[in-house]
Order: sequence, then C-alpha cells, then structure tokens
Amino acid sequence: MVTATAIAPAPALRIPVSASLSPQWRASSPSAGIPAASSRRRTAALVSTSGRNSPLQKVLSADAAAGVTGGRNNRRNAPRVTANARPRSVVAAAAEAAGLPASLPEALLFDCDGVLVDTERDGHRVSFNQAFEEKGLGVTWDVPLYGELLKIGGGKERMTHYFDGVGWPAAAPTDATERAAFVAGLHKSKTALFMELVETGALPLRPGVARLIDEALAAGVQVAVCSTSNEKAVGAIVRVMLGEERAQHMRIFAGDVVPKKKPDPAIYNLAASTLNLNPARCVVIEDSHIGLTAAKAAGMTCVVTKSGYTADEDFSAADAVFDAIGDSPADGFDLACVASLLKSHN
Repeated sequence: MVTATAIAPAPALRIPVSASLSPQWRASSPSAGIPAASSRRRTAALVSTSGRNSPLQKVLSADAAAGVTGGRNNRRNAPRVTANARPRSVVAAAAEAAGLPASLPEALLFDCDGVLVDTERDGHRVSFNQAFEEKGLGVTWDVPLYGELLKIGGGKERMTHYFDGVGWPAAAPTDATERAAFVAGLHKSKTALFMELVETGALPLRPGVARLIDEALAAGVQVAVCSTSNEKAVGAIVRVMLGEERAQHMRIFAGDVVPKKKPDPAIYNLAASTLNLNPARCVVIEDSHIGLTAAKAAGMTCVVTKSGYTADEDFSAADAVFDAIGDSPADGFDLACVASLLKSHN
C-alpha cells in the first residue's frame, strides 16, 4: 500500500528580491488615481448585461453580424485560427463609447483553477482521490499534501512526481512507457469524475469573475483562458459556470496543447501567437507562483488574485496582488484599473 505521509517537495521557484509591487496596487481598494464614483458608474454601465440593449449584448450582436466568434470550433482549432483577433481601432472605439481609457489591454488571459473557480481543494483533489480509490491504489491526497503537489503544473505530471517520490503502486507497471500510459489512464478517470462534479454547478465562480469578463467583452478586449488542466474540464467550467453566451466569445488554451506546463510560458506564448497579440499589451490573471512565473516569462503584465492554497506564496514579481477580483470595484478591481496598471508598467 502506498501512503501519503511523505513526499519530496518540488524545488522552490525563486524570484529576484529586487522585484516589488507598486504601493498603490497593494491596497485592498486599488482604484488609486481613479475616482471611485466614476469607476463605479463605468462598471455599472458595463455589467448591466440583461436585455437587448446592454453593452455586452451590443458587442456580441456586432460580433455575430461581422462573423467574429470564439466558439467551440475555433477553440478546438486554436493554433490555426486568428480570425477573431479584433482590430485595435475597434477596441479603442468601444472603450471610448464606454468611457474607459483608450489604452486598454489587447486581451485578458485568465488561469482557470483558483482564478475562475476555486477548484483545487474540493474539486480536483477530491476527483484524484476518487480515481485512486476506484483503482484500489490505497492513495489519499489530504489537503496539506495536495497544496505541496500544486507546485507541479499539470495533473499527469503531478501524479508522476508523487509516485516517483513515495514509490509506485503495486498495480503500476515498471516499464517507463507503460507507466506513462498508466498515469494517463488515471488522469482520464479523474477528469471524468471532475467533469461530473462541474456539471452539477457545485463549484461557484470566484467573486467578480463574470463582472470583469463582461467589462472586457463590452469594451472589445479579447478574453481567453490559459490553463494546464484538461481541455474538456476547462471547457466545462467555462460553459457551465460562465454560461454559453460568454463561452462563445472566449478562447481556451489548455491541457496538452503545449508540450511544457507552467511555470514554462508556452501556454501564454501560444495564446499570443494564435490571437495575434502583443504580449506587452496583455494582462494575465493568475493565482499561483508558477502561473505568475509563466506570465512574466511571456512578457505579460500579471495580476494575482490569491486563492486558498496560494495565499502565502511569493508574489513579489506580480504587477498587483488582490484577494479577489471582487463583486464590485471597491472590493477589488475593474477594467479601468487594469488599463491604468498596464499603462504604468509599459
């Protein structure tokens, strides 16, 4: 029987100590330099998404008329599709109409787990354990251990690292190629279990996620999700938790679409090249040190929203750190804040 009592921790990722946050972006209310009342008015105008005349609905209707879409077929063929890259003039015009700064980012790139939904402890961890139980492996990942394992990007990589550290189950083959297939099978089972959990709607969105996405879409800013998790699982989270209407206008880059996982920047580099983006004009929303490292290595601005597992990690290289995006700008930040942050760091 394999136990979960010991594991060699992953090497710590170090960030130069000279990196620091601008003081105005450490505060719980980040709208320094942006009048709170006007920020709230802009947000209220943008996120009133019900009805035909809402800002989001107008943008989505205009996209449909122009043939601009980020729907399921585009996401499936992500490396080859660039047609939904919106001209900068369109973004600027939408921003001006909404009363936002013209120098908006070209794209907001969201991590999934811990950013859109706090899935790790009560979602992925539970699904891993259920997959282990179904295979009779005698393995259980408790909450603290799983927090350590999150230093490894990617579920298959995480399991391999764990078994290499504590010993492989008796049911696992000894040949390296066969072990890789064994891990892939476990991960497939885990993903199916996780998707069942997602489909129930048991994992709610983190505060402010839908609001910020609506603001971005209404202003013509591209929105994508860049994750090391399985593409089907990420797609289910986006579709179920954010709704089909938003999902149709978001791109997904996930799973094995790149050979290396975070902290390697490959997933963000792929998003930039596929969507014809200038990395210096992209803002990434991450929740972990390895995600932050990937975003900065891709040359992008990175805002961290801390999650339960990552609150004590080193975020000294981040451009801003918040507890959450927030249901209102007063609780976190909005698109105007992101634009000002981008301008101040480029």
